[in-house]
Amino acid sequence: MGTLLLTLHAVAGVARYWLINSEYQQTVAGRVEVSTPLNSWKRVTEGAYLYHEGIDPYSGDMFHETPVGLVIFDWLIRNCSRWLGLIFVASDLLTAHLLYMTARHFMVELAETENRERSSYAKDVGNILLKEKDLREAPLHVAAAYLLNPYALLSCASLTTTVFSNLCLASSLLSMVSGRRALSGFFLAFATYQSLYPVVLLVPSCMYAAHTFGGPSYVKGKLGVLITLGVFAVSITSLLYISAWISSGWHFLNSVYGFILTVPDLRPNVGLFWYFFTEMFEHFRSLFLAAFQLNALALYVGPLGMRLRSAPLLLAEALIALAAVFRSYPSLGDISLPLALLPTWRHLFAYMQQGFIVGCFLLITSVLGPTVWHLWIYSRSANANFYFGVTLVFAAAQIFLITDLLFAYIKREFSLRNGLKQEIDGKAAKLVLE
Repeated sequence: MGTLLLTLHAVAGVARYWLINSEYQQTVAGRVEVSTPLNSWKRVTEGAYLYHEGIDPYSGDMFHETPVGLVIFDWLIRNCSRWLGLIFVASDLLTAHLLYMTARHFMVELAETENRERSSYAKDVGNILLKEKDLREAPLHVAAAYLLNPYALLSCASLTTTVFSNLCLASSLLSMVSGRRALSGFFLAFATYQSLYPVVLLVPSCMYAAHTFGGPSYVKGKLGVLITLGVFAVSITSLLYISAWISSGWHFLNSVYGFILTVPDLRPNVGLFWYFFTEMFEHFRSLFLAAFQLNALALYVGPLGMRLRSAPLLLAEALIALAAVFRSYPSLGDISLPLALLPTWRHLFAYMQQGFIVGCFLLITSVLGPTVWHLWIYSRSANANFYFGVTLVFAAAQIFLITDLLFAYIKREFSLRNGLKQEIDGKAAKLVLE
């Protein structure tokens, strides 16, 4: 198993490094599906140049990275320009390893939970309980799903800063499931500081922090939540004050977070904002901005948090995936992380009904997107409606995947408690997603 994991890392690393140094790198980096105003390396280099020349990069509308990120990237460009490709590849491989470790911790925890609650399960559910094979293979499949994912490969090859965002998220998830409450709060603060939307992960992080492994304890659980929230608050506050010191003021807030929330740049991407706000009457803009941002930041946290209070990692997966769909400037790199986590729930696959449809949707839209873009921009034989239709189906596929996974979890939990065979009026019954 260890040899296979090393082989996967080696193959993925070579593929990424080759593509970064190939003639296709510029083509990939220019794709709107991969690079956005928030993660484009070209914009990072322009901002770093302005910063190095003593010009405020936030005075214009080109640079939207955080000030701490600006300082780090400027140092990398000045001192490690020859090794930038290796740094991006190493960061992406580290993200895959952190996801692998996250899945390992989670599978062990899930197996312990099932053994502890075995007496409350129905008698005929032995076939759907976790097996030793699941504990071994699920983490490996998670690593492979990230290392060999074309979306992650393209994101790394185009040198997008999403690589580092995913690294922060993976670090936060591993800290969360391994019980390192302070580290979880710190990495979550850094991820939130970088792209705002990960703030919703505070809910599953606090759920994990409230757990006390080795026996229930209200005091210890409450202390864990306070540690997570306290470290998060101190870390995010410190990062913001450091940013104000770097940029000599608080005007960076409008260029970074204001840009995310108000969506002034309506260039096409794989999201839903650009077309809708291009076609909409301007006096409705504020209303629909609030409605769209609520979808990504707050709308689903409460209902999903109450229903998935016993499955915080699944809640984190759902919130990350929903943020990837509804964020203002999504890219393929944002989608790669929730897709990579899917094998963690391989024990739910038997209950999923939309897998084939979702797979076809993702494959077809991934091919049609660049094709329709070429027809629209270069051949002038299509228009924006064609491209938006593809991105709309792409978003619908992700939503189908999320709902199918959540409903599969509910069906398996029902089967564990009530048995595999259900009858209504003496006839066999079956749970289906309507």
